[in-house]
Amino acid sequence: MTYEEALKEVNSRLRFGVKPGLERIEKLLTKLSNPQKKLKFVHVAGTNGKGTTCTLISSVLRKAGYVTGLYTSPYVIDFRERFQIDGEMISEEELTKEVELVSKAAKELESKGEAVTEFEFITALAFHWFAARHCDVVVLEVGLGGRFDATNVIDTPEAAAIMSISLDHTAILGDTLAKIAGEKAGIIKPGGRVVLYPTQAEEVKAVIQKTCEERGASLVIPRLEEAAVLGATLFGTEFAVDGLTLKTPFLGEHQVKNALTAYEVIKLLRERGFTISDKALREGFANAFIPARMEVISEEPLCLLDGGHNPGCAQALKAALERFVPGRRVAVMGMMADKDSREALRIIGPLFSKIVTCAPNNPRSLPAKDLAQVAKEFCPLVIPTQTCGEALAAAMKDLKRNDALIVCGSFYLADEIRESLKGKMDNLKTR
Repeated sequence: MTYEEALKEVNSRLRFGVKPGLERIEKLLTKLSNPQKKLKFVHVAGTNGKGTTCTLISSVLRKAGYVTGLYTSPYVIDFRERFQIDGEMISEEELTKEVELVSKAAKELESKGEAVTEFEFITALAFHWFAARHCDVVVLEVGLGGRFDATNVIDTPEAAAIMSISLDHTAILGDTLAKIAGEKAGIIKPGGRVVLYPTQAEEVKAVIQKTCEERGASLVIPRLEEAAVLGATLFGTEFAVDGLTLKTPFLGEHQVKNALTAYEVIKLLRERGFTISDKALREGFANAFIPARMEVISEEPLCLLDGGHNPGCAQALKAALERFVPGRRVAVMGMMADKDSREALRIIGPLFSKIVTCAPNNPRSLPAKDLAQVAKEFCPLVIPTQTCGEALAAAMKDLKRNDALIVCGSFYLADEIRESLKGKMDNLKTR
């Protein structure tokens, strides 16, 4: 099997969609000798902030000297981003071997009528690879929900975190915050240790607290008043907590809350016997990186790339733009059809003088004309385009050095446009 064939094998499983339940992943992992039983985990669920918090925690653990696995979704540039050890993606050769192995086990199940989904397949692959490479700890991001997510097949983790919860995937997880919180709370294991993102709706907090009580799990909620923000720029946020000064490269007020949640997880890991110095903590936070999370592509003209795709992400982007980007703003925007584009545009649409819409190369994309129709309600000038390349050209046509270009709405858009965006901004600087 070649690497290209391996990717095709994984992608072919998209047709099975999302199927709630842990029975298939349990059977698949049994055929692989249950690699998850050989690993220690930090498990992270939530609507927003999962990826950032996972990245912060894994970066700190690496600096502390632990062989650290990181499993995240979605990817931005390369499918292999989803599987990392000590900051390095799985190699094409290793991924191909793992796909061959997991595929054989999956086909045995499928011969008996058990269709393995893409996420179940790659989760089993990740567990097997992490165990084969003898990871000391794996930071594990939930794919969707929590209770029936394939990652929830693990036993009680060393620590768990539940990040900001808002309305997303309502057709699958429920149409109220309480229902969604109930699904996220599914990762809380008997006797577990849980950190809850500090600002949550009361109904969310009530569900998490009740679940912890029922399962004998301890709950920590970071106290915002105990952290002091020392400074914030487009390039990151500095804050003090417990006498420590910490800096993250992530932009936005919400990133302090993400970082505080990660900090409390690190404290729990210390209680569990992990040796993590303050130096490792500081360096881990400072060196964390994720592409397309309010990523500064260019300073002059300013260009930001943000893959956030739901109303909570839109609120965070709005706060950052209002605080740090006061001039004329132009947007390139693409979204998936199953996301709440109207609410996202209601929040950020009025901030732009021009919005150029496009449809990322994905079967779930919202057509550019449909997105433009919604955008016209909130922005005076909206231009639908056929491709992401055309959208970029239209957005940059009259872009001045004091203007800002914001590319947002989807990680699929970020994936498709990031390299050409960097190239065009570099060319603009040399004019």
